[in-house]
Amino acid sequence: MPYADRFQLVDGLIGHLDTVIVVTIEPFLRTRYVGFVCVSAVTVMELAIRDILVEFATRKHRVFGAFCQELYERMNGRITLDDLRKNHIKKFGDRYVARFARLLDAEELQELSTSGRSVKASYGNLITWRNAFAHQGILPANASYDEAKQGFELGKQVLRCLNSAMTR
Repeated sequence: MPYADRFQLVDGLIGHLDTVIVVTIEPFLRTRYVGFVCVSAVTVMELAIRDILVEFATRKHRVFGAFCQELYERMNGRITLDDLRKNHIKKFGDRYVARFARLLDAEELQELSTSGRSVKASYGNLITWRNAFAHQGILPANASYDEAKQGFELGKQVLRCLNSAMTR
């Protein structure tokens, strides 16, 4: 499955929630929805990252692909930018880490100059909020529905950079 197909699950959820979440909704229920979006988005991103890495390994060699399929079966939400660089991409070589960093830095500059939004910070916030909600059932005061949606959209750009970096 192409990695981007994974995004449809959360895109559909967000499309539905956009019609349900209104300003007058009870604050507690609103935070539950934000938490669900964060958990769903990070889960989908984790699956997409696994797809990218396994597909890359499989293109190198069928047996290597099978090995990576098993290796990345349980990433358990460890997909921060630091995790990607140090624990996942690094296994394939420093060349890919450098390429990912270069592509992501360019994406960050482009997004900052056009919209004033940080791809890296939004992606990091989404993962932080997911972890807080999944492990403690709470969200930081600065977590909002719109910011969670933004984190997911900008997270797609992180994964596009990863996919581009993982080429020969």
